[in-house]
Amino acid sequence: MNTLIKQIEKGKPFFEKISRNIYLGAIRDGFLTAMPAILFSSIFIMIAAVPEVFNVTLPEAFSTWLWKVYGYSMGLVGLLVAATTARCLANSMNRQLSDSGKQINEVSVMLASICGFVMMAADQIDGGIATDYLGTKGLLAAFVSAFVTVNVYKFCVKRDLTIRMPKEVPGTITQMFRDIIPFSIAVFIAVLIDTGVRYFFDTSFAAGVIQLLQPLFGAADGYLGIAIIWGAMAMFWFVGVHGPSIVEPAIAAIIYANVETNFELFKSGEQASKVLTVGLGNFVGTMGGTGATLVVPFLFMLFAKSKQLKAVGKTSFIPVSFAVNEPLLFATPIILNPYFLIPFLLAPIANVWIFKFFVDVLGMNSFISVLPWATPAPIGLVLGTGFSVLAILLAVVLVVVDAIIYLPFIKAYDSELVEQEMKNAAVEEVKEEIAKDIQEVGATAAAIVDDAKASVGEGKRVLVLCAGAGTSAMLANALEEGAKETGVNISAKAGAYGSHYDMMKNFDLVVLAPQVNSYLDDLRKDADKLGIKVIATKGAEYINLTRDPKGAVDFVLKQF
Repeated sequence: MNTLIKQIEKGKPFFEKISRNIYLGAIRDGFLTAMPAILFSSIFIMIAAVPEVFNVTLPEAFSTWLWKVYGYSMGLVGLLVAATTARCLANSMNRQLSDSGKQINEVSVMLASICGFVMMAADQIDGGIATDYLGTKGLLAAFVSAFVTVNVYKFCVKRDLTIRMPKEVPGTITQMFRDIIPFSIAVFIAVLIDTGVRYFFDTSFAAGVIQLLQPLFGAADGYLGIAIIWGAMAMFWFVGVHGPSIVEPAIAAIIYANVETNFELFKSGEQASKVLTVGLGNFVGTMGGTGATLVVPFLFMLFAKSKQLKAVGKTSFIPVSFAVNEPLLFATPIILNPYFLIPFLLAPIANVWIFKFFVDVLGMNSFISVLPWATPAPIGLVLGTGFSVLAILLAVVLVVVDAIIYLPFIKAYDSELVEQEMKNAAVEEVKEEIAKDIQEVGATAAAIVDDAKASVGEGKRVLVLCAGAGTSAMLANALEEGAKETGVNISAKAGAYGSHYDMMKNFDLVVLAPQVNSYLDDLRKDADKLGIKVIATKGAEYINLTRDPKGAVDFVLKQF
């Protein structure tokens, strides 16, 4: 088993390189930026759909109003993502261009990407345009529009293909003329792409690309496809690379489009049968976080005999219940632990297969709405699929199956830890003697801390970054608590990597959580230009800091 893990770990640099790809990052961050619109629309789906499960008919006028709100928010998400993805990609390219002194106008890029997307996704009808592909069905076209637009702007900016104005002309007007050429080229390329597709295939580009990839999407919706997707996600995380950052951008278009398809099927009285959805990942495949670890902290508390696993279970069951399982992954540890390789890969695969069985064989509805990823998995599963008895039964089955998968491996690892703890007990007396020596050093250490406090002066601002702003909040809260206890003037804020660029300049130190520490070199390039310190943390180190507010403050003080 150790040999297998070492072989897998050799691929970590390659996986990390993929996770840092600016195009995948733009898709991920573009969706994060547009997420408020997606979640907003889902509220109205729940209000409209759940009463129908209990045979309650809403007034027609009220129901029509609910669907209108949904249609004018979720129904335009493709257009929104075309803009946000273009902006995020332009932001990444601007950091690459910063040394040249040339920059892409991010607002202009957003507008050009929107125009290009509409050219490739909308059909003309009497009195206006059809909106069928302006929502999630048009996401692939949105990505193409964003990527083409930003690369056209980059090409023009690097080569100064622009309309130059006299120095006396105000800057805003100069910028407007400077953007005319790249804007025109980008939109015209979109027109040519769509015209070519319509000429040869008699359909829009947005519709054509979905038809072309339909066999692939169909395969991904099968047992093998979903097993590969969530097995790969767990495998990447097991070697320490944030799996969702690699896998989710590749399937983003189809998982959101399938939710809309399911919703339309549900609305028309048919079964919502598309399995590959956002909810399948959030509440089934990654139930309690990557690796389907929802049951693990509770198994630790109920069955573990070692002090270590019992302590980990007590401290991690709350964040894991809300899909933040880094405290569990790094404190156990599960990452690169041979005892957990099999259950960590098997549990998510078993979960998505069981879910598909319930949909395909038992006739349960798949997910018809998008809920916040931090919703406790059983609740998200039941609400997201329309609140059915089968969904409640499925939630129970998944918990039981995951417990059966994990328990034998937990017991095996626990036995080893118990043996280690018995051996460690023999050296406790020696540790007590060493502790006396440490007390003598205490005065010196206190003086060092006092000097560090004095160096803080007017106060230091710390930004903690992780993948989704969940894990980072734990350390940020610990720093705030520690600052109050020690009187050190430190403030901390949590954020998600990818959405930090605009606010980073307001901080003195950026701390990277373990799941994003592979971005250290990229972040350091930006931080050095702003005179900001950056530090990456490791798994156990980070977890210990979140549990020790005073220690977290000392950790920050040492960076200055």
